[in-house]
Amino acid sequence: MTRRTSLRPAFVQYVPETLEEGVLYISPENRTVAHLCCCGCRSEVITPLDPAQWRLIYDGRVSLEPSVGSWNLPCRSHYWIRHNAVQWAEPWTDARIAAARNAERQRIAQHYAPPNAPPPAIAAAQPAPPKGLWERLLAWLSR
Repeated sequence: MTRRTSLRPAFVQYVPETLEEGVLYISPENRTVAHLCCCGCRSEVITPLDPAQWRLIYDGRVSLEPSVGSWNLPCRSHYWIRHNAVQWAEPWTDARIAAARNAERQRIAQHYAPPNAPPPAIAAAQPAPPKGLWERLLAWLSR
């Protein structure tokens, strides 16, 4: 298996049934990004575009935040997609993965909580990053 060092963005209405190696499929309409794992294992990686989960930044090139951690796959790959490039990150321990999943669940619950609801108890809360151009565009199109 050969690790990828870059991805080619393809804007689509629907993610195809069969994904092509090295292509980052972006469906703004369905708020989904999909690609084959960059480690070469050919597992499908789906990232929902949602302010509480992943956000896509497009400036002629594509970046996806936060990193892609394929913790449920046998390869357990971990990488960033920045400006169409794949930047490999260090593997995480089981404890770190569990802590990140817990923080993500709390971030999602807080994001979708009613406006006057008290915030959930969060051990290490991090403020949501400012909305990027892509998120603002999607919000404007959704009106």
